[in-house]
Amino acid sequence: MTPQAAADERKALIERSLHVGDPLADAVIAEMDALGASARVLFNQGLEKGLSSLQDVPPAIAALLREVQTVPDWVDAGKLAKGETGYLSVEVQWTQIALALGSLLPEYSTPRIAGVLVGTRRLVDITQRRLQETGKWLNSVALPGGMLLGGAGYLDTVQVRLMHARVRKTQLKHGYDTEALGTPINQVDLVRTWLDFTYSPLEALQKLGITFTDDEMADLYGYWQYVAYLLGVDPALYRSINNHQQAGEWYAAIEEVSGAPDENSIALTAATIEVLTAMLSQLTFKTPLPLTQDLVAAFARRILGDDLCDRLGVGQSELVALVDLFAQGNRQSRRWLRMSDEAWQQALKENIEARRFLISLTEGTTVYEQNLAA
Repeated sequence: MTPQAAADERKALIERSLHVGDPLADAVIAEMDALGASARVLFNQGLEKGLSSLQDVPPAIAALLREVQTVPDWVDAGKLAKGETGYLSVEVQWTQIALALGSLLPEYSTPRIAGVLVGTRRLVDITQRRLQETGKWLNSVALPGGMLLGGAGYLDTVQVRLMHARVRKTQLKHGYDTEALGTPINQVDLVRTWLDFTYSPLEALQKLGITFTDDEMADLYGYWQYVAYLLGVDPALYRSINNHQQAGEWYAAIEEVSGAPDENSIALTAATIEVLTAMLSQLTFKTPLPLTQDLVAAFARRILGDDLCDRLGVGQSELVALVDLFAQGNRQSRRWLRMSDEAWQQALKENIEARRFLISLTEGTTVYEQNLAA
């Protein structure tokens, strides 16, 4: 297939996928609403203990549990472990910055996604809690064994899938304009979000001096393909993405149908930057709020570029040169770590412990149950 033919096929698939949700998860939400709280309890038991632990299972719940508990033949436990290592090799503070600025802000730049998120009132009203939840999910996904059946990352990812279905139903109930916007949280939005947790943060980290080898990149994308599977993303939208270049091609194609940032995008950006500034000021850099705010704006402008930052309402900063010094230090530190297997393993151990500590601080913050309420 020629590059142009591949691009045309990709564009056609994206256009079709704007009108497709997640039929399996949508059916589960409908079943839970019809059967009441007992169906939710049954689903949770089946998710944690396996479909075989249940009797008289409603058909939609059975179908979804059967799918997520069937590990695709292209998933290999050894390769999953390598994908974990790539993520865990990054220090927590740089992951947090890449998450908030490199992942969430590009996601918010899509009006369809921003409108749904503002519609829930969650990200505007309790942005800090949302960042904690997202960080907890990412850490659960990345920690050793997290994506094995029954692991914390596996469980949380399936719960996120149901949360998407609940929000989708709520949006449709309240008159979401499907003709103009497609299905709420459609397959394009799902894969865009997936890219905002793969392509976008990896781009951000590299701009902060944290680079990956080609093999590490391949392992990371292979790992996240399994996450996409559990999230209910159409395999046609992610199975061909095996490296950073391919991810960039899909990202660019999806950007073409994403639209320009709107007032919801700007509101979400402002709230996220405010929370990140407070967090970095108090816990990480321990610098005064005004200085930290300038530094966050500098990070955002180095990661996203001036054009997108201007459209998202990110402030100007004279500290971009300081961000470049951080990046230079990260590149040198990563080179030194790669020269010593002992030092590399010690860094991994410390990063794992830091992520487990962060999870312990956010216990009880997850609101999946609230989102799944009828």
